[in-house]
Amino acid sequence: MDESVIRTEEGSEARSAAARSRAYAVFARAFDYPDNQFLPAIRDGVVSAALRQALEDVDPGLAEDVDWLALENAGTDDDDLAVEYTRLFDVGASGPPCPLYGGLYGGARMKNMEEAVRFYNHFGLKLSEAEQELPDHLTTELEFMHFLAFEEASALTQGTDASAFQRAQRDFVSRHPGRWVPALRKRLEQRDPPPFFREVVRQLERFLMRDGGRLFEQLGAPQHS
Repeated sequence: MDESVIRTEEGSEARSAAARSRAYAVFARAFDYPDNQFLPAIRDGVVSAALRQALEDVDPGLAEDVDWLALENAGTDDDDLAVEYTRLFDVGASGPPCPLYGGLYGGARMKNMEEAVRFYNHFGLKLSEAEQELPDHLTTELEFMHFLAFEEASALTQGTDASAFQRAQRDFVSRHPGRWVPALRKRLEQRDPPPFFREVVRQLERFLMRDGGRLFEQLGAPQHS
């Protein structure tokens, strides 16, 4: 094969990995608590614009079935989304109805968290004790996928082996967010969520299914214990 073709393919793979890294970062931020700093980013279309660009960079088809107006709907009052975030994701007599913790979907939460920590530690990452981060929280898992895709892009750009980052993405997405976000979406839809939360969870599920399928085709079946 012509060397220029090889370089072009490598550059394309690096751009794809960088685009996926940005998409994971946007999704992670979309699940921030909707305080007075985050609300203007929703209302002004900053969040929807960032997600549109990220999805289009990954695959233009991902940006076709999206309710963009829903992703700019922060409610009529400043505390609407905050109240709904608390109702859906934070509180409840026996826990929140739609928890953002993967270990609460399917049982064995401690085992789930321990496995997530092993993934993070393998790549030299540690959770912030100051922010009291938990390893199975959705934003933590999405930030990890953002990190892995970023490192994959860096390796491909430098011409080094990116396979460890690719395999980790395949295994982690199938065992963690790709496993439980569909259940989160189903629970959410049964509880009359605001348009913003309904749509961001729906789009995250679509993205995870697309990315998990791509990794499966590229690398083969994920390794489950």
